[in-house]
Amino acid sequence: MPACRPGRLLRALVPLLAVLALLGVLAGPLVSTAAAQEGAPDIDAEAAYLVEASTGATIFRKDEDRRRAIASTTKLMTALVAREALSLDESLMAAGYDPAPVESQIGLQDGERLTVRDLLRALLLPSANDAAATLAEGVAGTTEAFVARMNARADRLGLENTSFANPIGLDDPDNFSTARDLTRLALAAREDTFLRRTFALEDATLASGARTREVDNRNTLVSSTESVNGIKTGRTQQAGYVLVGSATREGVTVVATVLGADSEAARDEDTLELLEYGLDRYERVTAVRRGQVRAQVPLAYRAGSSIAVAAEATARRTLPEGERLTQEVSGLPEEVDGPIQRGDRLGTLVVRHRDRVVARVPLVATRAVQEAGVALRMRDLLSRPSTLALLAALAACSVPLVLLRRRAMARQRA
Repeated sequence: MPACRPGRLLRALVPLLAVLALLGVLAGPLVSTAAAQEGAPDIDAEAAYLVEASTGATIFRKDEDRRRAIASTTKLMTALVAREALSLDESLMAAGYDPAPVESQIGLQDGERLTVRDLLRALLLPSANDAAATLAEGVAGTTEAFVARMNARADRLGLENTSFANPIGLDDPDNFSTARDLTRLALAAREDTFLRRTFALEDATLASGARTREVDNRNTLVSSTESVNGIKTGRTQQAGYVLVGSATREGVTVVATVLGADSEAARDEDTLELLEYGLDRYERVTAVRRGQVRAQVPLAYRAGSSIAVAAEATARRTLPEGERLTQEVSGLPEEVDGPIQRGDRLGTLVVRHRDRVVARVPLVATRAVQEAGVALRMRDLLSRPSTLALLAALAACSVPLVLLRRRAMARQRA
C-alpha cells in the first residue's frame, strides 16, 4: 500500500472542510438554530438569550451557558429572596454600609428606617447598593447569611451555572451567572406582582425614611419604548454592560438577557432587536371563552330536549405565529337526568398544542334541570316507537284470545 502523503491528504480534505464550514460545524461561538434562522438579529454582545415568557420556549441564544460576571442584575435574586421573606409594609433600619462615591446609592443615613416596599424600588430602579445591603441584613442578619439564602434559592430554581458572593453585584470571582440562568431568574421574579410592576416603573417616590426621595429607572428603554416593561440593568468593569429586558405586545411577553455589551447604546440596541424579534414570532390565541357553548347533552325522558354545556373559563395560549390549538370534548354522558344545578360539571374540553395537552377546561351546565317525574317518564315511555310496537303486538295477540273467550262463554250459555 502506498504511503499517505500529508500534502495530498490535506488537498483532499479541503473540499470537505469547506462544506463543514458552510454547515456551521466549524463555527466559533455556538449559536442555536433559532439564532441562525432568516431574519434573526445580529447580536454584538458576548452572550444573549431570549424566551417567550409564558412557556419559557427558547427563541434565540448565543453563548447562553458561558459563566460571566453579571453586575447589578445580581439584585434580581436579592429582590426575590427579600420579597419572599419580608412584608412590603415592614420597616428596616439602614445597614451600616459605606458605599464608594462611584456606587449607586440613595444616601441612607445611620438609624434611618424605610419600608421594604421603598427599599425594593430603590434596589430595582436606581440600583441602590445601600438598599441591597439593608435588605440583606434585614432578611438574614448578616450579608453572609443572606448570600447563603441567595445561593440556596438559585439551587431550587435549577440555576446550575450561577453563584452569588454578594447581594449587590460587585465584581467577585464567585459572583457569576449565564444568559440562560439570568433569564430564568427573571421569569421567577416576574411571577411576583409587586416586582413585575416595579420593573415597569419609569420612576418612583420613596416616601418613607428621613426624607422623601425621587428615583428614576436606569433602564431607560422602559420610558422610551412603549412595549418594554423591565427588567434590570447592570455594569461593572468585568461584566461590561448588562441588561435583562422584557416587553409585552398584544398579550405576548418575551424576556431577553444581554451580557458583555461594550457600551450602553450597544446593549440597548441588542436588547430591542431581541425583544422585537421575539414579539414578531409569537401570538396570543384564544381556544375558548368563558360561557361559550361547546356541546348539547340530551335530557333523559324528554325526547328532543337537551341542556347546553359551556366552558367554565377562558383558555388562552401563546403560540409561534401561524400555529393553532386543537380541541376535543371529553367525558360527556350520552344523556342526563336531573337534578342538575347550573354550573355542575358535565365534561371537559381538552385543548392541545401539537400533541401536548395545554389546558383542560371544565364544561358546565348552563341551566338547572329538575329530575323527571313519573308523568314525564310514562309519557316518554309511551311515545317511544319500541313501546308502541310492543303495544301493537300485544293487541294483535289479544284478539284471538278475546274471540276464544267469547266462544267459550257462548257454549256455557247454550
